[in-house]
Amino acid sequence: MFETYTGKTLLIVGGTGSFGTNMLKKMLPTGIAEIRILSRDEKKQEDMRHAFHDERIKFYIGDIRDIASIRDAMRNTDFVFQAAALKQVPTCERYPIEAVKTNIIGTENVINVAIEQGVKSLVCLSTDKAVYPVNAMGMTKAIMEKVVFSKANQYHGSTMICCTRYGNVMCSRGSVIPLFIDQILQKKPLTITNPMMTRFLMDLDEAVELVLYALMKGESGDLFVHKSPACTIGNLAQALLELFETNNKIEIIGERGGEKKHETLLSKEERLRAIEEREFFRIPLSAPVLHEHKCLDGSYAEKDIPPYCSDNTDQLSISEIKRRLLGIPYVQHRLKARI
Repeated sequence: MFETYTGKTLLIVGGTGSFGTNMLKKMLPTGIAEIRILSRDEKKQEDMRHAFHDERIKFYIGDIRDIASIRDAMRNTDFVFQAAALKQVPTCERYPIEAVKTNIIGTENVINVAIEQGVKSLVCLSTDKAVYPVNAMGMTKAIMEKVVFSKANQYHGSTMICCTRYGNVMCSRGSVIPLFIDQILQKKPLTITNPMMTRFLMDLDEAVELVLYALMKGESGDLFVHKSPACTIGNLAQALLELFETNNKIEIIGERGGEKKHETLLSKEERLRAIEEREFFRIPLSAPVLHEHKCLDGSYAEKDIPPYCSDNTDQLSISEIKRRLLGIPYVQHRLKARI
């Protein structure tokens, strides 16, 4: 696989976040010639520059709302990962038009420049909140996906354009696990919206693997979804309390505006067209219904297959959650720091 990257140039749009950091760790040991990071945050870029000390990493200050800055960063690149987004549900609820400008219009800018400049492959990152969306973040990501599929359908050139979708990434910036750990270490109550709320769980390595798989195996218009287990928020909080050997109180604060009790990675309609692979689902562009049954009159009808949700996937026990948490460097670091 590493031969694919030898001598190539990769651009990670929105690359100063958790995904970009872990993608750098994965790509730098290959023979890749250059990795470019495009983002708005000069502080995070400077931190990343000091952390990696690698001349192959080039930094570009810019915004995907500004197509000129995208052109500057994308010139003569082979592969592009589009990870830039407004991701926080409460922020997007308060500023929905800002979410539209970044998540939809910004992504279309990235796609248009990739086509214009003849990029070989472009992978756009989406979220489970785009399925049956109830909040502004999910709605804008759902439209972003439609933009990806529309461009792939309209454009039949040399640029492969596809999309990945995954659920909560453990310990990514702004996620609940760092919040819970901070509350534990500060001896504060753990603030839980609803202990029976379920969420998919995957680690950053799995998120990176999904995107690289899409890069290697994808065809234009494909949607890739990583199979993921899930757990209740209550069990996640209890697993952390046991790991940190503490008995902080639990404070139920109620669900926030725009939140779902359970998340969905594949709608029922997508599940009917999904090609199931070992670790992933793949939904090709304009794929036919693959799951049908024969009726008594000889006709065929769609099978009654449920959507792929966080309450009907594999549910992790508290001990299983603890094992997954112990495999995350961030959690390991915080456990050591408390001693």
